[in-house]
Amino acid sequence: MQRYFVKRKEQNNLILEESDIHHIKNVMRMNINDKIEVVYDKVLYICNIDNLDPLTLSVEDTISKENKLNIELTIAIGLVKEQKIDLILQKLTELGVSRIIPVDMERSIVKLDKERFSKKKVRWQMICKEASEQSKRTDIPEITDIMSIKDLVNLDYDIKLVASTKEKDKLLNYYLQSIKDCAKIIMVIGPEGGISPKEETYLLENNYNPVSFGDLIFRVETAAIYAGAVFNFIAVRGEYNDKFI
Repeated sequence: MQRYFVKRKEQNNLILEESDIHHIKNVMRMNINDKIEVVYDKVLYICNIDNLDPLTLSVEDTISKENKLNIELTIAIGLVKEQKIDLILQKLTELGVSRIIPVDMERSIVKLDKERFSKKKVRWQMICKEASEQSKRTDIPEITDIMSIKDLVNLDYDIKLVASTKEKDKLLNYYLQSIKDCAKIIMVIGPEGGISPKEETYLLENNYNPVSFGDLIFRVETAAIYAGAVFNFIAVRGEYNDKFI
């Protein structure tokens, strides 16, 4: 069943975006009495299509259970090229990441002023929305404004991690065995070329813990997806200690 997110609900009417109406009528070619899933404010509504022109829906069932991980995972990632960020946003959304923070780092090739970022953010939010619909989430990841390395140290998280280019012993999956009663985690990943030694040192001096992804060198998009997948596995299994693998 096709899923759509809506931002408005007027009385008992769920208000679809014009782009979603176009998708229902012209792409999916749905008919009267076809069913769709509509998510509003993290609540899932099973709807019947009563009319196509104009499109009208009736709610047949309501499901309040959220389809999300039991941890709040944030990935803070250095600004990267467009084709890479598109893939990163899509896959992190599918893996259940709660928040994505674009970070202006020393080695970031991409530099965005406020106007350019504003336009990019609209596109990025659409990528996350579509990936949330495809993966049957009941929420859409938050994309924050661009932050600096200094901004990251002031954020409130139970566990703060940074993908290190120096650390060799603390592998990400085994490090997570020691995490207990942890609700909020942030992982910082550098852009193409990695996080600079100066930036890494600054984070380590401010309560971030270094972790390794192993001996292989990952591209930035691979590193982000790998981190998201490891956290997803642990959250789904509920294995935070000696039960891991």
